[in-house]
Amino acid sequence: MAILLAPCVVNALRADAGLVGITAIDKRAVDGPVQVRKLGLFADVQTDRKNHGGKDKALYAYAQEDADFWASKLGRDLDPGWFGENLRVSGIDVSNARVGERWRIGDTVEVEVTMPRTPCATFARWVGGSDERGWVKRFALEGRLGAYLRVIRTGKVQSGDTVEVLTVPNGAQTVLEMFRA
Repeated sequence: MAILLAPCVVNALRADAGLVGITAIDKRAVDGPVQVRKLGLFADVQTDRKNHGGKDKALYAYAQEDADFWASKLGRDLDPGWFGENLRVSGIDVSNARVGERWRIGDTVEVEVTMPRTPCATFARWVGGSDERGWVKRFALEGRLGAYLRVIRTGKVQSGDTVEVLTVPNGAQTVLEMFRA
């Protein structure tokens, strides 16, 4: 059974060397229920609105199984939110979900898979240290991207909620196939 390990929202806006000058990639797990709205989790923000946010990128989901892979490669703990994700999930292969696939999280929230995350220089700077150089290419080549989600039905979610796949469109590309196309 797939579960939501943690909903995550911005912890702090941080100065960044990119064009926007600040980043909201620093996300942390939220204790207790959090409201899911059409444009994402309550109390979360995006600073680079050209590349993040909006209805088709309202939420970013990342699998614990993929986080564990990267934790072993990087030799450090990667707590929920470290990838800039809003939803850390377990038991669902997020990068191989099909575009248009619908999930129910908890009792009421419904989301639809829209597209893969495209790793960027801000993400590389966030990784930092000796891993920063070549990070975008390395992350992309591994294909453990996570997925952006559109909110279909709003409501509240919290750690421990089940994640149920409701529909899978026949013949639709997976998130990874879309990224590699």
